[in-house]
Amino acid sequence: MPCADTLGPALLSRARNAIAERFDRARVPEPAHPALRLPGATFVTLHRDGRLRGCIGRLRAERALDDDVRANARGAAFEDPRFAPLLAAEWRGLSVEVSLLEPPQPLPVRDEADARGQLEPGVDGVLLEWRGARATFLPQVWAQLPEPADFLRELKRKAGLDAGFWHAELRLARYRVRRFTEG
Repeated sequence: MPCADTLGPALLSRARNAIAERFDRARVPEPAHPALRLPGATFVTLHRDGRLRGCIGRLRAERALDDDVRANARGAAFEDPRFAPLLAAEWRGLSVEVSLLEPPQPLPVRDEADARGQLEPGVDGVLLEWRGARATFLPQVWAQLPEPADFLRELKRKAGLDAGFWHAELRLARYRVRRFTEG
């Protein structure tokens, strides 16, 4: 059975190849791994010249990990509504990152101060939901928003809520990721 160290290369190669297919680019070898047949949830994040170029994913494992990472790579490259679809000319300099998510766990909190106190900066990904409004930040976002108050404020804005909003019915969940990057 392949060791866990091969999972990162297996996911990254599949993500890169899913994008390469659209541009008729050479494909890289795809190492086998038994986890690829199991349900899995990933986010694929693309960077070009050090800047975010796309990020799409799923929070819950609803399809085989192999299918999930390929679909999310295509989504990050061609369907992220924040960006125009990736162009072939952008291929050079494109870096791929795959985050393999653990299932989200409810984070019961009394109020926002309680939420800030329970969050683990740099470790927790956070899902926020309130009456149809929903947003998530991967743990990597802590690098730009290291303070829990700022992290939650921007997460609420991403969900379309006011930065100062809080309601007893607001739901938070946290999750951890295994992060794999090229290079």
